[in-house]
Amino acid sequence: MLARVNSGAVLGIDAYVVEVEADVSSGLPAYATVGLPEGAVKESKERVASAIRNSGYQYPLKRVTINLAPADIKKEGAAFDLPIAVGILAATAQTSISLLKQTIVLGELSLDGSLRSIRGALPITAASKEAGYKSIVLPLDNAEEAGIVDGIDVLPVSNLRETVALLGGDVEIEPYRVDAQELFERSSRYEVDYSEVKGQDHAKRALEVAAAGGHNIIMVGPPGSGKTMLARRLPTILPRMTLEEALETTKIHSVTGLLSPDSALVARRPFRSPHHTISDAGLIGGGTHPRPGEVSLANNGVLFLDELPEFNKNVLEVLRQPLEDGKVTIARAAISLTYPARFMLAAAMNPCPCGYYTDPSKECTCSPGQITKYMSKISGPLLDRIDIHIEVPALRYRELSSEQAGEGSSVVQGRVNEARREQLDRYKEKRRIYCNAHLGPTGIREHCKVDSDSHSLLKRAITKFGLSARAYDRILKVARTIADLESCPDILPSHISEAIQYRSLDRHYPLPP
Repeated sequence: MLARVNSGAVLGIDAYVVEVEADVSSGLPAYATVGLPEGAVKESKERVASAIRNSGYQYPLKRVTINLAPADIKKEGAAFDLPIAVGILAATAQTSISLLKQTIVLGELSLDGSLRSIRGALPITAASKEAGYKSIVLPLDNAEEAGIVDGIDVLPVSNLRETVALLGGDVEIEPYRVDAQELFERSSRYEVDYSEVKGQDHAKRALEVAAAGGHNIIMVGPPGSGKTMLARRLPTILPRMTLEEALETTKIHSVTGLLSPDSALVARRPFRSPHHTISDAGLIGGGTHPRPGEVSLANNGVLFLDELPEFNKNVLEVLRQPLEDGKVTIARAAISLTYPARFMLAAAMNPCPCGYYTDPSKECTCSPGQITKYMSKISGPLLDRIDIHIEVPALRYRELSSEQAGEGSSVVQGRVNEARREQLDRYKEKRRIYCNAHLGPTGIREHCKVDSDSHSLLKRAITKFGLSARAYDRILKVARTIADLESCPDILPSHISEAIQYRSLDRHYPLPP
């Protein structure tokens, strides 16, 4: 007998409906899965058989064939366990299939028949709704995540027996409801605040400018100067995520299995800080079965690279494409996937290998050659894509011991929001431009016009420091952001002057005698 159960699978960060066909026929006991199944899907045989027996049902001692359609796309993950088990029970007349036509079934089975959480519940639920299905049955642990999608009944179950009873009409389960807006508000609070940072007014100002315009930033300073502390608080002064951004970010975290059990929605700007030993596939994404990398996990948030020169040079160079395009395309022989990767890059580094070249209280032990070699680990093209370069000096005692609290994140965020609103109004007719950092050459010519005094100042800076054409564009974009923070329609020489100060690594780095 043949039975069909509807399920779903993830492709990139989106999903599609999969039809699970279970055929139980006469013959010697055998089990075969077709439809390009990967490792976890092939191993479902033992989990399904044990779960069926331990749930009080009979596993057929016949030939069992499972087909996953469409058959030309690879299927992976353990979410097919439950629909396969239900299909086998329906094919052997141990359960009814009357409610299966408009229902999607998902779940990983334990050997005792209980259900474990799965990856990708949110994108699969969204795809099921778009395909016209009325309900989705999935593990209880995924209920809140799936419940964010409005317009489809989310029916959480805890084991195989409960699933069979529900699909057979023997029990009714109240659809799980989630107030997405309330969940969004509850999940959007940060645990750190800008006011916790003492001193470093110049660095704080630079971070505010970076947040206001969406600019990438690199901080150079000795160990203990507060670079990491500043970077971790950067998301708290960025504009609050919209619900649409939160859903897109949650999809990425869902398919990678990184959603925490107590948070079904990523409502805070992501902050990703990979170790410098990461591979290019780990940073950009990829692998035999392509997965999102750190740049995609940081989508709509901040990617922080601490000790930037310690990263492998090849790893840093692959950052150039997502920094420009805001997306990553991973091509394999069988499939090509595109992941979003619109993030702010925040990087930190020491001024020399020992770290104390610019520290007035500690002596640097590095030679000029060592410092030059250390600084050259970061390529010019990558530095050109970082709009703001600042030096973060070591803190003095009176700054550390000061009891005066600085501005809180909410105060700085208010100014950032005002600047971003001006940019949104300015670029509302432009596609894919939401802040000054996204401006291309045409946009710079149109929106970053300067007067003769500013032109003269720019000419002197470019001549003195040997700035590249891309650095020239970065200065204009940063100056536009500084003007927006002051609600000034025109870029003034003072804005240009401040923007030039934020290109410290473009200058000839002074070496010890």
